Amino acid sequence: MLHFRPAYSRWACTLALSLSALCVSLPSHSYDDYQLPSLGGASASVSNEEFRLGRAWLRQFRAQAPQWQDPIVSDYLESLVARLAPYSQLGSLQTTTVMVDNRSLNAFAVPGGVVGINSGLFAFAEDEGAFVSVIAHELGHLSQRHYARRSARAEQTQLPAMAAMLAGMLIAASGGGDAGIATAIGSQAALIQDQLTYSRRFEQEADRIGLQAMAEAGYDPEAMVRMFDTMQRLSRLQGGTPPEFLLTHPVSDSRLSDAQARVSQLSVASRYTSDTLYDMMRARALLSIYRNSPQQAASRLAQENAEEPALRYINALIDAHNGQTDRALQTLDQLANELPDYGMLPASAANVALEAQRYDDAISRSQRLLRLMPNYLPAQLTLAEAQLQRDPEAAYELLRDITTQHPESPQGFNLLAEAAGRSGFNGWGHLARAEHLQLTGRVDRGIRQLSIAKDAAQQENDTQALARIEQRREAFLEYREALEKF
Repeated sequence: MLHFRPAYSRWACTLALSLSALCVSLPSHSYDDYQLPSLGGASASVSNEEFRLGRAWLRQFRAQAPQWQDPIVSDYLESLVARLAPYSQLGSLQTTTVMVDNRSLNAFAVPGGVVGINSGLFAFAEDEGAFVSVIAHELGHLSQRHYARRSARAEQTQLPAMAAMLAGMLIAASGGGDAGIATAIGSQAALIQDQLTYSRRFEQEADRIGLQAMAEAGYDPEAMVRMFDTMQRLSRLQGGTPPEFLLTHPVSDSRLSDAQARVSQLSVASRYTSDTLYDMMRARALLSIYRNSPQQAASRLAQENAEEPALRYINALIDAHNGQTDRALQTLDQLANELPDYGMLPASAANVALEAQRYDDAISRSQRLLRLMPNYLPAQLTLAEAQLQRDPEAAYELLRDITTQHPESPQGFNLLAEAAGRSGFNGWGHLARAEHLQLTGRVDRGIRQLSIAKDAAQQENDTQALARIEQRREAFLEYREALEKF
């Protein structure tokens, strides 16, 4: 967990660390297998209540923190997590990702398998290995259930303390700053004496789990050492006032040497790297960060030795932003021909066409890509949004499939609500609107929306919709109960 926001980063980062990894069982490996310190403690089983609290936190987080909506980058992040997960001792835990529109450096993991990043992580990590090392470290916290182990001495207060700390993070995320810090500090009163000692040991353990996962997934674990070295040099350059994330995530000489020693013992599986693809993701992140001065994003990418295709890519996106759609599409099509394995290139072109209101072009480009990559979500969302302008019923059918496959997608349900309304499926449309509301933390409004959905479905005599609405009402009431913990 790295820097979150200046006003509360020290405590928020500590909280994100302590809330990591509540929802998995420990694997059969012993600590000796990886030369890890045995911290003892908590039961490997995790209650449904912990899981529900974590997912409730995600809903509230979506309601209060600025989201970075970029399906192409989101798909990349999910693919990266999926590649690391089998080697991160996560067991059967299903992860979900969230991206925050914030230029500060941050990554976090909380109960329920939630993995989050700020757009600023892409800005700080100049190569894919550095970026992967941070995600691998967070997955290490998640798999080792560090919050549960920290709280083992206070099991009776574990859930109330967790709810209070999550609430503190949410207050701070919404701009409450000092109030959020006070809530967080107060909730940790029973655990504060052990906090620093355990945090250092947890950091060491997460490092080692992350290094092992990187090597087994085909990434060079030396990248984590390089990342530490960069952070340490940054700390020294800042003198007595280093960035807040280094105050909460200190890179000591012992931590650096421990990582170096561990790397020397690891052999990397069949190597996997994609710096060109990563540079293109950095391009999208930098354009989000420098949205008011996109040329600054291109200059920074060039100064930091990005691969040449990525430089052409960011210039194409800038051309599209400036209304030079034909020029942008020509460059993107050339890149797609040169790099046929990168589905994000034709997906980017389809999205450029959509943004330029060239709906027929966006539809044909998306459909062509989906014939090769049938479940590629960025292309599916672009196709659905373009079809809303040409064939709402086709968009409705596609979005029903998308939301079935991605039930945690607020964007999917938002589009589905619109497509259903335009297609005359009012009961389903109001149900989709209710789903969007509950996914973004507005569960009470979602429950009221379900009543509207029920009335519409009754008028349409849609028994299937009525059955689904009743089923979802029970789930929404459970969501509200979990949210009341805050």
